[in-house]
Amino acid sequence: MTRLTRFLIALTLAAVAPALGLAQQGGPYAPRLIVNDRAITNWEVDQRIRMMVALNSPGDLETEALEGLVEDRLRMDAARAMGLEVTPEAVDAGMEEFAARGGLSAEQFAGFLAQNGVATESFRDFVEAGLAWRQVVQTRFGPRAQITEQEIDRAIALTTRAGSARILMSEIILRADTPEYKAQAQELSQQLARNIDSDVEFAAAARQYSVSQSAGRGGRVDWLDLSRLPPAIAAQVLSLGPGEVTDPIPLNNAIGLFQLRAIEEEDPREPETLAVEYARLLLPEGATQRAADLALEVDVCDDLYGIALDEKLPPEQLLREAQSVADVPGDLATQLAGMDDGETTILARNGATELLMLCGRTPALDQEFDRGALRQRLVSQRMGSYADSYLAELRADAIIREP
Repeated sequence: MTRLTRFLIALTLAAVAPALGLAQQGGPYAPRLIVNDRAITNWEVDQRIRMMVALNSPGDLETEALEGLVEDRLRMDAARAMGLEVTPEAVDAGMEEFAARGGLSAEQFAGFLAQNGVATESFRDFVEAGLAWRQVVQTRFGPRAQITEQEIDRAIALTTRAGSARILMSEIILRADTPEYKAQAQELSQQLARNIDSDVEFAAAARQYSVSQSAGRGGRVDWLDLSRLPPAIAAQVLSLGPGEVTDPIPLNNAIGLFQLRAIEEEDPREPETLAVEYARLLLPEGATQRAADLALEVDVCDDLYGIALDEKLPPEQLLREAQSVADVPGDLATQLAGMDDGETTILARNGATELLMLCGRTPALDQEFDRGALRQRLVSQRMGSYADSYLAELRADAIIREP
């Protein structure tokens, strides 16, 4: 490790010293939290924070460390309840796999962590919880995550114009841009998914809880071309019957529930993979009226550059991107899906007010579809959705308290 690297790590550790001090109050082995009658100690919190520092993790380190340790407890509890066990050999292999992401062996990576005050035991516990959870998810949801050839055909249709359909759906978008909001959204989305049995109940929940612009309409969204939806949402919506609701779907800083109201097949058209180009003008939080005034001044995305110049905004406050539909962040994708070229909408997002504008939909490069790779991606998406939902359910049912 170079002298510069050691110096930067020392600076980082100094910056998080207050968090480390908080974690150690009451002695290193005193309980910090109790999760289902099992303690998370100050030492474990300290270790997780130090690991996050070593890995340059962003955010509130103490909050994220506690969140991660609580989830690891729940993962291990779930594995024990199902009679699953991770062998020492499997943990060793998992440590090698994790270290290899940084081009290191497990021994080298453990040495790097040790230089930052992280015990190898903490690294092992972290890896073991991840491997145990992988077994839980595979055992519990593997049979339900199988992808049919028809679903692969549908997924291809999401990004090409070889075949198409349009759908009517309703949405509930729950805020999840902080650890607190995320925990609330996970619990609430599970309750809503279990308890909503009708269009009326879905609409009432949308009006009460949703943060999307469709909330005032009971979450109702106009007819959408299926190819405009991100695959993670479209794959679940396509498996529904009219009136049925998806499982909670993690989006970017949000969690969504979607209800299918109707689907209409359209005649096949010439193959054409779509990309979407959009611009985001970032304004201070609460500047909704200012954003609305600016929206009246623009007809095309290029007009935003003049506004940014007039407002003397730094370059990072005007972002313009062209991406395939699958790569657009989930919360933006659901907004863009219902917009026309040159249309704008105003979002409260990531602590800012955003003026979002659709510049256009353009043909992307032609591509060959690897059905095997596509199948694996769809399985991973479905398993990830099941895993997130189940972990939220475990957290909602857990007894988590301070000692």
